[in-house]
This record gives sequence, structure tokens and C-alpha cells, in this order.
Amino acid sequence: MQSFRTEIENPIVEKDILELERKINEFHNGKLDEEKFRSLRLARGVYGQRQQGVQMIRIKLPYGKVTSQQLHGICDVSDEFSTGRLHITTRQDIQIHYVDLDRTPELWAQLEKDEVTLREACGNTVRNVTASETAGIDIDEPFDVSPYAEALFRYFLRNPISQEMGRKFKVSFSASDADTGLSYMHDLGFIAKIEDGVRGFKVMLGGGLGSQPRHAEVLFEFLPSDKIIPLMDGVIRVFDRYGERKSRAKARMKFLLKDIGLDGFKSLLEEEKKAIPYQTWSIDAKSYPKIQVAETEISNAEIKDKLAFEKWKSTNIVSQKQEGFVAIGIKVLLGDFYTGKARLLADLVQNYAAGKSDYH
Repeated sequence: MQSFRTEIENPIVEKDILELERKINEFHNGKLDEEKFRSLRLARGVYGQRQQGVQMIRIKLPYGKVTSQQLHGICDVSDEFSTGRLHITTRQDIQIHYVDLDRTPELWAQLEKDEVTLREACGNTVRNVTASETAGIDIDEPFDVSPYAEALFRYFLRNPISQEMGRKFKVSFSASDADTGLSYMHDLGFIAKIEDGVRGFKVMLGGGLGSQPRHAEVLFEFLPSDKIIPLMDGVIRVFDRYGERKSRAKARMKFLLKDIGLDGFKSLLEEEKKAIPYQTWSIDAKSYPKIQVAETEISNAEIKDKLAFEKWKSTNIVSQKQEGFVAIGIKVLLGDFYTGKARLLADLVQNYAAGKSDYH
């Protein structure tokens, strides 16, 4: 395996990528057993395929947000390291298949130039934080949940307390009571609320699907926004300490909650408070990047099939809370699409919208 030099300015990210390269070398040379290597590569978004010699790469896109520039970068990586096919996941990630294991550090380094990470997209970690597809534009939302999802994502990325849990941990943010972020089926779900002028969230705990689906329970009817990160810190500590470790099939939050009950969980959460480094964590939503809407002049194009156009509008157009603007939904069959179409989409978003897309 030939070594390479990264051009990443962030020393933490560069260390991550070079460590993956070292561990791949150790694995090839028989100095690292397969189980330990599996745990390490999964926490870095490298997932084994049943086809020998190739890997699936999962790209972590917090709350499904990706800019036009980032999507172009993802397309470049897919064309260079794989087959030019992309797959959108149910957790608002993008996956690339058939990647040579030895080239994964180079692929990651190329993505990081556009601040796109693979870190903790797989494995027993905090998986991608998802959110309502209409966050920021929802006519019914009390506020945009995006800054809060971003802050939570950044706090737990590389956080020591969530690197080797008994199982994966999934979090969502919903823009309104419609719960389009599906908090009821997540380990931890946050639904935007305002009480007495204070931004906060209704908190749902212990939901899940699988062979034994379970509806999440209400942990808090209202929790101020500066408490959500300390809360999740405590929840993860309880899950890590008391969750199942022997049986993988039972190693999820929903089973722990079923075993000890909500009151029992709350008692353990109270005990963990002394270990949590912060009792409040203020999230500055005002500093979240402001949307810059494209100012491209749009001409009145002649519509040949007006009936088909009106039918398309009735199913693909979403009204926004921003007056005079709408969102356009594009269906991607089975989540699969190719880089040629993805680049066209990225250009459309750059030229006619706010330069970003949301994958859901």
C-alpha cells in the first residue's frame, strides 16, 4: 500500500485519516486482527461488502444538508474511486460502493477539502443526526432546528463517551408537532417548541423499528435548548453503562428502557449528572450561516404540456414560510442516482436556489 500526504489543514481530521491508513497497513501485515480492524474502520465510515476486496463508504451529512460544491465533490470522488453511482440512505447520508480499501484514506482526504466527513457514519457510535426535510422553511415550525442539530452533531463527533457503545445510537430533530423527523422511532428525538418565549424541545426516548418495534416515550414535555446537549451526554452515559453488551440483538436503547422503565431510566440519568462536564450548553442559533438566495433572472419559458406541469406542481412543490419562495421535491427511485444527474442537480441548486440541497 503506497502512502500519501494529505492537504488537510485541520490537524484533528488529518490525524484521523492518517491513522486509518496506518491501521490498514497493520491489518494487511497481520499486526491487527480482523475484529479490531472492523471496529476501527466502521467508526470511520468504511463498511465491508460481501464482494471481496471492496468497501462501501458512507458519507455523513448532518440533517441531510449538502451544498452544491459538496455534491460536486462527492460526484468527483465517486467517479474517481468507484462506479459513479450514489445511494441516498434513510439517515440522510450518501453511500458509495465498490471502493478499494487501500484507497479509502485518500478518498476521505479528498472529501474533507469540502468539509465532508466519514467519521462515525457506521459502527457503535452516534450515527448521522437527521431532521425534518422542511427544517428552516416549514410554515408551521416555531423556529429552524438546523443550528441545534448542527451543534449536537459537532459536540458528539469524536466525543470519547460515544466511540465504543454497545450499539449504534440514532437522533432526530422535528421542525413541528407534525414530527416529520420521526422522533417516535429514534433513540432520542427532539421536537421544536417555544414556551414563554424560550426555545426548546419536547424530548422523546427509546423508540425503534426492527423485529420488535417500540414507540418512543416522552422524557420531557419541554426542555430548554441549552439543556439538550447535556441531556444527550447523560443519556449516552446511561446507555453505555447499563445497556446490553453480550447480545447484539438486544443492545439498543429501546430494550434498556423496556427493562428498567422510564422512571428507572430517569433515576440513572440523575445519578450520571455529576459526571457530565456541562449542565448547560448554549447554542448560538443567530451565528448559523444565513441563506443566500440565488438572484438568477428566470424567463417565462413556454410550457408545452400544461396539464402535466400542473400535475407535477401539485405533488412536487412545497410552500415555504419565506414569502414568494417554494421548495421543489425530487423523487429518487430507491435512493439510487448517478453522478451525471447529481451534477446537473448541483448546478440547478447553485443557479436557482440557495446553493444547498437536503436529502431525505
